[in-house]
Amino acid sequence: MARIELEHASKGLRLGNRKLSHLPPRLITGAYIVNAGVSKLGAGEETAKRLHGMATAAYPLLGKLDAQAFTRLLGAGELTLGASLLLPIVPTALAGLGLAGFSAGLLGLYLRIPGMRQEGSLRPTAQGTPLAKDAWLLGIGLSFVIDTILSRGDDTG
Repeated sequence: MARIELEHASKGLRLGNRKLSHLPPRLITGAYIVNAGVSKLGAGEETAKRLHGMATAAYPLLGKLDAQAFTRLLGAGELTLGASLLLPIVPTALAGLGLAGFSAGLLGLYLRIPGMRQEGSLRPTAQGTPLAKDAWLLGIGLSFVIDTILSRGDDTG
């Protein structure tokens, strides 16, 4: 049986010095976020008001934006972030920074909106679980950044 060297495989895929292990989380997370962005770009007025209301509860400054405009901007931001994860020309550290920042904003919603957490705890309520589960996005983003920092000077990073 022929043995495929990872170095040759990654060069054949034109990954440069990007790790093959970064591909699954980049592709899966990127596709998930692109899908979310597409759905927000086509969101109706009711959905836009719900998303905007939730965001302004955590970040009052966003109240200055119209609900539809906010939702379109959010969708465009998600498309951009998702594309940065899907396109291998975007460095993993940069995509990771974007993902970590985006997910920190989502976790801010979880921490700031009443009823998302159990009283006196970080544990989510049933209502807070959809936001709390986005902690995996933060973990992926930070892992990309940390991995890049630790592999500086290493041709596998």
